[in-house]
Amino acid sequence: MTRYNGSEIKTTGLIGKFRDPSVGHVLEKLSANLSQRGLRVLFDQETAAHVQNPVPEALPLEKLAAEIDLAIVVGGDGTILHVARTLAEHDVPLVGVNLGRLGFLADIPPDELFEHIDDLLGGKYRIEPRAMLSAELIRDGEVIGSGTALNDVVIYKGDISRLIDIETWIDDQFVNHSRGDGVIVATPTGSTAYALSAGGPILHPELPAMALVPVCPHTLSNRPIVVRDQSAIRIVLARSSQQAQTTLDGQICFPPMQLNDAVVVRRSKHDMKLIRPYEHTQYDVLRAKLNWAQ
Repeated sequence: MTRYNGSEIKTTGLIGKFRDPSVGHVLEKLSANLSQRGLRVLFDQETAAHVQNPVPEALPLEKLAAEIDLAIVVGGDGTILHVARTLAEHDVPLVGVNLGRLGFLADIPPDELFEHIDDLLGGKYRIEPRAMLSAELIRDGEVIGSGTALNDVVIYKGDISRLIDIETWIDDQFVNHSRGDGVIVATPTGSTAYALSAGGPILHPELPAMALVPVCPHTLSNRPIVVRDQSAIRIVLARSSQQAQTTLDGQICFPPMQLNDAVVVRRSKHDMKLIRPYEHTQYDVLRAKLNWAQ
């Protein structure tokens, strides 16, 4: 964790919640404030459609990420998941503004936005590198699907109401053969998402680890396990009469799995750089989101 040097910011990118007109007013005020500070402001092209007045410049997300020093994401955790993959590839840090309830990632309320912008540009923020996952679907030795995820890679039974049989291997070492609704491979960031609702452990964001969490296992002794984040995890579909799907962050879907197909999950070479106020800790967020001590 390191201090973020806000004085190095020259160009900012504004990204709003997908297809949500309510973000327009906040983005207009934010754009005006940043422009008054002498910063170049670029809008995500899809976001610009929700702003009534003309925007300074608008670019597709991929081109936007190549131009900016900082992304300000207005929406919530889902919006951050949507853009994290692209921003991480370009090593662009982001800060999240939450328009709803406090999020695990987007934790700045809009009524405190400009106060936080002052702190951000003044270097009163820190960078939290968040590990991401790289996943490949392999069939007969060929990669037929690939992508990255910030939260999790999920192999699940799809639309059928039957259990699936899977084999789990870690670093080419056999772990188990299991039956259930599926399995979640989660980052520390993703440990408070789907994996948490499936009974998985909460991992601190700085922990170099991944969690494997079974979803509704037929054998109750099949419990979540935590492995080092340098491991290669291979999940193999073990029965041909079944169907299985793979999703990344609930947003990317691989082709349906067939018998002996394998999903291989590793830590990605890219991290997402999340910028947070110094006074906000992971434990503050957990207390607020999980209603601890209430």
